[in-house]
Amino acid sequence: MSIIGLYLRLSPSELARAAREPDWASVFADEVAERESERPVSPSERRGHDTGKAWDALRFLLERHAFPVDLLHGEEELPGADDWGYGPPRVLTPEHVTLAADALAPLPFEALLGDVTAADLARSDVYPTGLWADDTALPYLGTHYTDLTAFVRTTARYRHGLLVWAG
Repeated sequence: MSIIGLYLRLSPSELARAAREPDWASVFADEVAERESERPVSPSERRGHDTGKAWDALRFLLERHAFPVDLLHGEEELPGADDWGYGPPRVLTPEHVTLAADALAPLPFEALLGDVTAADLARSDVYPTGLWADDTALPYLGTHYTDLTAFVRTTARYRHGLLVWAG
C-alpha cells in the first residue's frame, strides 16, 4: 500500500464545524470520496482531491522555492481529530489557500522542476524512492502538480479552506 496526499474542500462554516466536530469532518470526507467516486464530477465542483504518490516530490520541489504555505501537509492540526491514516488532518484556512493559489499562479511545472531530475528525487530519498527510477516519472509528477494547482485555484475562488492528510 502507498501513502497518498488527500484534500477536502470546506466552506468557512464547514471548517468551523470541523473544528468543533472533527468526527463530522471524517464522516463528511468519506461521504465526499464515495459520492465523487460513483459519478463524474466537474473539476469546479469537486470537493475532494488527491496527489497520489506525488505528494512528497511536490513538497520537496515547493520547499526549494520557499513556498509560503505548507500545501502538502497543511498548516495547523485539526483540533481533536483522530488519525485519518498517517496522523490527523491539518487545516489550510481560506487565507492560506488564497496565498497558495497566488504563489502557484506564476509557477508552471517546468519552473517548479527547474533542473531537478528523477535521479535527484531518488537521491534525496523522496517518497516513494522507487518511483523516481528514471525520468519517465516526471510527467506523472507534472500531471499531479497541474491538477493540484487547478484544485487550489478553484478552492481559492470559492473562498474555501482545505483539510489535508495522508492516507
